[in-house]
Amino acid sequence: MFARTRRLTLRPGWPEDAPALTQAIAHQDVVTKLSRAPWPYTERDAAEFLTQPRTSTDATFVILCHDAAYPQIVGCIALTPDAQGHEFGYWLTPDAWGRGYATEAGHAVIDMARHALGIRHIHAGHFLDNPASGRVLTKLGFRPTGRVEPRESRARGGSVPCALFELDLDVSRAIPLAA
Repeated sequence: MFARTRRLTLRPGWPEDAPALTQAIAHQDVVTKLSRAPWPYTERDAAEFLTQPRTSTDATFVILCHDAAYPQIVGCIALTPDAQGHEFGYWLTPDAWGRGYATEAGHAVIDMARHALGIRHIHAGHFLDNPASGRVLTKLGFRPTGRVEPRESRARGGSVPCALFELDLDVSRAIPLAA
């Protein structure tokens, strides 16, 4: 699957993306806000991530920005199947923070989840020391569950408090967003 927005292209990552992906993610400020990424993050880690088996309905994408002279990888976004259904997650390189890319890419992935994949409910979380991610989730329509639970951070080597969110994609039960 692919998606194109006004400023972004979301596409599967390819093995040849490993150097650019490494350059985008290999920042301690990025990796320590993620659950599964190691620190330090190397090109070998990127190559392993990019060569994981994928299916035709896989919703894991690199985010390419078109604001520069040529498209460049500025992050990743995904819906990952897990025991609770599907988890929404993303990261952006520091140079891309504060530009609305996470919200723009998030809307595209949520539309895919709803219309192409038939997913009716997704969940997400953010570490408490990353409130900007919570603001993005809220802009995308996620609602806080009121629960905070410990989540592993591989880069930090332990558990970190994580605020949990959910989004109901069943149109018949959706809560309208405030204007």
